[in-house]
Amino acid sequence: MTDIKKGLAGVTVDETAVSKVNPETNSLLYRGYPVQELAATQPFEAVAYLLWNGELPDAAQLAALRQVERQHRALTDDVRAAIDLLPTAAHPMDEVRTAVSVIGARETAGIANVMDAVGTPEENLERSIRLWAELPAAVAYGQRRRRGEELIEPRDDLDYAANFLWMTFGEEADPVVVDAFNRSMTLYAEHSFNASTFTARVIASTLSDLYSAVVGAIGALKGPLHGGANEAVLHVFTEIGSAENVGPWLDTALAEKRKIMGFGHRVYKRGDSRVPTMKAALDTLVAHYDRPDVAALYDALEAQFVERKGIYPNLDYPSGPAYDLMGFDTLTFTPLFVAARVTGWTAHIREQQASNALIRPLSAYVGPDERHVEGYIADAADVEAQERAEEAVG
Repeated sequence: MTDIKKGLAGVTVDETAVSKVNPETNSLLYRGYPVQELAATQPFEAVAYLLWNGELPDAAQLAALRQVERQHRALTDDVRAAIDLLPTAAHPMDEVRTAVSVIGARETAGIANVMDAVGTPEENLERSIRLWAELPAAVAYGQRRRRGEELIEPRDDLDYAANFLWMTFGEEADPVVVDAFNRSMTLYAEHSFNASTFTARVIASTLSDLYSAVVGAIGALKGPLHGGANEAVLHVFTEIGSAENVGPWLDTALAEKRKIMGFGHRVYKRGDSRVPTMKAALDTLVAHYDRPDVAALYDALEAQFVERKGIYPNLDYPSGPAYDLMGFDTLTFTPLFVAARVTGWTAHIREQQASNALIRPLSAYVGPDERHVEGYIADAADVEAQERAEEAVG
């Protein structure tokens, strides 16, 4: 009997040098560096450079990357027009997916041979940087458009995280908020062969272009069992209301066998290694905005759920309330994930292209045995093809 690995659980399909979870230290590593160390010490631009190039940048390399990123921050007219065609009730992930499609169509326009659209390693690094640079403008504009607010142009005197917040809210964010946001981007940037990354690699393995692979990854990330979980966490917080309501709410939720989003992870058995860093960032925001009620609700739900189920929080649990305190709409949470993870996706796409093999798993067929349509009469071409096939087998 065929051994089926549902969800590819436990299946190693390829090698990667981009990231791994070290089971000995329970640390997520980017190119060997523990992510908590990167989040505590590096701007997101440096983390992006690391994922694409394998090493942290020196001062000159970081300055060069920042210069290019700042040249491509503005929301181009074609992307803005495409977003404006969508209903304001559309999910923001649909806006982001559309934005990437338009960017890809623009960047590959005039390439008649689909093989040429795949791009060289150098071309795809340039594409990765430009896509990463423009996505914050699309995410920020999406939120502002839904609120009936005007587009905010980027500023080239602000770092990536500070500019992202500027374009979203139209005012300079406090350094505490910038630091918390920067850390969240680093923590979300990469996570080995997760569902969206694997989707991107499958598409890249067909020799499709980088943009098509990213669009596919966005579709995978939209699902609540992957990127959409951070939205679901905020819905849970809103539903509970306050720390005093946690016990009765959890009684009902468990009795109804509801899945409590923000807890549990297939990779981590001793708790998500990214949570302490994001929880510390959340604590700084709670203090900055004077919202002890958020911390009380967070702590109460975590304590009771861990006590009853023995399942620990994942990164989405602290990031949801953190983004809410910053002022992001709940529907914007997963697009923020996209803006960060595009660095990891594109690193994996380029890695896949460098040593490619078409990803094409087998399946175990469980349908009816071969059967035939009543009254079917094969024509001469069918018979001839069947005879050739039998001769080849023979």
